[in-house]
Amino acid sequence: MSIYFVHKIAQQVAKDPEFRERMKRDPEAAIAGYRLTDDERRALLAGDVGRLAQLGAHGYLLGHFARKEVLGLNMRNYPQRIHDPGSTA
Repeated sequence: MSIYFVHKIAQQVAKDPEFRERMKRDPEAAIAGYRLTDDERRALLAGDVGRLAQLGAHGYLLGHFARKEVLGLNMRNYPQRIHDPGSTA
């Protein structure tokens, strides 16, 4: 399982302003070099943190996406999405 790379992407979003901007502009290109499963890649690009959590990603690290407002996530919709895989609310 490559959930390690989901964690690395989340940490990079938190710490690297240039990467964060690439994630906002073109997330597919920004994560192209990471070895993710198709399921992980789909969930990540959809901002489906609930599915990523099901796959083993840590909720705290996934929260970086919401705190930095990438992938359609923010602190208002993160709680629902983390608890409801597939949700786009």
